[in-house]
This record gives sequence, structure tokens and C-alpha cells, in this order.
Amino acid sequence: MAHEILIVDDEPDIRMLIEGILSDEGYETRVAASADTALAAFRARRPSLVILDVWLQGSDMDGLAILQAMKAEEPSVPVVMISGHGTIETAVAALQHGAYDFIEKPFQADRLLVIVRRALEASRLARENEELRIKAGQDTELYGNSAQIAAVRNQIEKVAPTGSRVLISGGPGSGKEVAARMIHARSKREDGPFVALNCATLAPGRFEEELFGLEGGTEGVGRRTGVLERAHGGTLLLDEVADMPLETQGKIVRALQDQTFERLGGDARVKVDVRVLATTNRDLQVEIMAGRFREDLYYRLAVVPLRMPALRERRDDIPGLAAMFLRRAAEMAGLPTRELSPDAVAALQAYDWPGNVRELRNLMERVLIMQPGSSQEPIRADMLPSTVGESAPALLKFDASTDVMTLPLREARDLFETQYLQAQLLRFGGNISRTALFVGMERSALHRKLKQLGVTSEERGAG
Repeated sequence: MAHEILIVDDEPDIRMLIEGILSDEGYETRVAASADTALAAFRARRPSLVILDVWLQGSDMDGLAILQAMKAEEPSVPVVMISGHGTIETAVAALQHGAYDFIEKPFQADRLLVIVRRALEASRLARENEELRIKAGQDTELYGNSAQIAAVRNQIEKVAPTGSRVLISGGPGSGKEVAARMIHARSKREDGPFVALNCATLAPGRFEEELFGLEGGTEGVGRRTGVLERAHGGTLLLDEVADMPLETQGKIVRALQDQTFERLGGDARVKVDVRVLATTNRDLQVEIMAGRFREDLYYRLAVVPLRMPALRERRDDIPGLAAMFLRRAAEMAGLPTRELSPDAVAALQAYDWPGNVRELRNLMERVLIMQPGSSQEPIRADMLPSTVGESAPALLKFDASTDVMTLPLREARDLFETQYLQAQLLRFGGNISRTALFVGMERSALHRKLKQLGVTSEERGAG
């Protein structure tokens, strides 16, 4: 797709000249002769770049004022200022207000094209950096206000500066790698490399080469550094360490003990300074009993054990996480964000999330992109996938026309209250106190009501 450039100048000849130069290079152009038409064109469709004259006869605003207005609305669009009456003061003012560059008239076509290309490239790089920043934000912070996630953050703050090895356990998608990156970012090694080795996806025959590297030097094979060497001065993450072959486990025990190893095909000991973190979604004690994991490696890795709670254990965090993932998905896709309706939030909180936070993030991205309707229309429970909707509280699927109208008033009211309170208990993970606060009842009154309706402690889960 060709870049579109908005040309703003009160002189028709200048507009035509610039338009011709840019069109010959494959750029699409629009033109404006005044402040009003320039801002209207800018607001109608954001251009890739603006070429803006400083002096516009007959306009209420000069180029510097237009520049400020454009930058206030969309700082990422680069603006190149041009002027036939340029001074150093004007150029400095333009740059201070956010212009990419300043060109004096008359100008060479080649110089204009060079600046345009540089401005567009700088804009592209800035956009990519922003996207990376957004992605990095997801990977280096644990979000949520629940007691469970607050406890994990507190543990990370304590262990990060110590340099101790940490074994992070939890289900797939629960945020184990995020926790590892947080530990690195808050450690004394934060300026060093963070290297991750995914043990679950690596072929068994490749482990030792990936860990220790290859000496090379024969038959044209060059030396290849392994992850232990690449992580020198920083942190090495052994992701899903239970998938590491037993033979390799025995060799890495010694490397962890004395921080030295030999590359494959070599006999010289290589010394490194590496902090090792590990993650697992399995119970390593069970793996040890089954003979699939070395006990000595377990105790070397689990100096400090850290458990990541499943998303279903911290349902309070689901509304905030879902809203954040919707915002970020909108930013990445260039779409307007959407809100979640209360029934959609309740459905999300009722679902058990076997894929944990990763599954929630992927679902929010899919719903934002695939669901029809205006961006002003909230996402409702019936717009969610059936796997989520089927787990929604019965109240959300209550059909008044077929159920309530066939019942006497008292039975209909009891049915509604039963389903309503079951839904709210499920939403708050069975926590009686928080459910009572939300529905506006005293805790003791809620207990009596649940007993009256026959909602047992087994039905409402752990409190």
C-alpha cells in the first residue's frame, strides 16, 4: 500500500510541483491550501506524512499553529515544514513543536525525497517500537489485584535481588515465563541477557548442543555457542524443564554446581556466570518417583519454589485482564476497542480457563476481530464462543418465556433467586463475603437464604 502524503501550501504552483515529485515516486497525495481544509483533510483520513508551509495567506492559523494542532491529535504522523522566508528561529520553533525536519524554498527534488523517505522510515520504526513495547508490557508484568497474584508479586520482589535459583510451577498459560522475566528485570542482572530454552519443543538429540554449544573446527563446522554461554552475565530460563532428557539432566547438574561446562567436541572448560530459572507445568515430585526427573537436579533448581495460580483461582482479576487484552488487541490491530457487557463478564468469570491467562488473551483478540457490530456496542455473553457460554451461570441462559411463566409466583421467585445466587457465587469463586457485599446482603442473611433455597456448600465451592 502506497504512503499517502498531505501537502499544505497556499501557492498552487508549489502544491503542483511537490505533488508531481511525490507522484513520480509512487506516493499518493492530497492537497490543501488553507488551515481549515488542511485540518479537515487530516481528520478525515490520517496521512502517512504531512508537508506543511509555515506561511499560509488568508488563513486563521499559520503553519506552526497547524503543526501543534496535528501533533495534539496524532503525534505519530511526521510533519515536514517548508518555507520561503525561513529563519533559524522559525526552524527551531518548528522542531520544538514536533516537526521532523525543516526545508527552505526553493528546494531540490532529491533533498525533498530523501527527507520524506527518512521521515516515513522513522515513523515506521517508532510504530514498531511501540508495538514491541506493548508486547513487552504483556511479558514483563503480572497484572491483577487479587490476593493470589499480589502474593506472587511480593515473592518475586523478595527473591529477584538475591540471585537464588527459582523453580516456577503452574499450568500452561498461567504466566510462568512472565514471572521469570519479572525476576530478571528486578535483579542485579537486569542489564544482562535473558535467554530462554523451551525444553518442550526441542528434539531430544538437540538438547546438549543447545545448552553447551559446539566446539567446531573440523570438517568446516564452526564454533556454535549454547544458551549457557549466551546467557553469561544474565539469566537462563529452562522453560518446561520436565521435558529435558535424563542424560542431559545429569550433565547440567554439574554445570549448575560449578558454573563450568565443555562444548560438544571440545575439552576445555568454559566458565560462565549465569542465574538459572526453571518452569514446569508438572508435579516434579511425581516425575522423580516415576524415574523421569533427577532428584539432585530438582533440589538445585528449586532453591526457591514459586507457584503461579491458575486463572480460575483468581476470578476477581478476569474483568480487568479481559478489558486490558481488548485494549491491547485493538491497538495492535488498529481497531476501535469495545467494552464487555456485565453478562459477558459474568460468563468469563464462570468459565474454568484450562489455558489460563493465555487463553483469555487469545479469546479477547479473536472476539474483537471476529464479532460483528458497532464499536459502540458492547460484547455480550451470546457473542462469546460456545465453550465459554456453556459454562456460564444458568441465570445467563434463563428463558423467561418457557420457565417462569409456567410457575406460580413463589416458585418462580425462588428459581430466580437460586440461579442468581449460584451465578454470583460462581462469579466470586465461592467467596461468601464478597458475594454478600456485591448482592447487598449481610453475610449471615446470605447464609440463611442459601440454606433456604437448598444451595449447599458443595454446590457453591470453597468459600
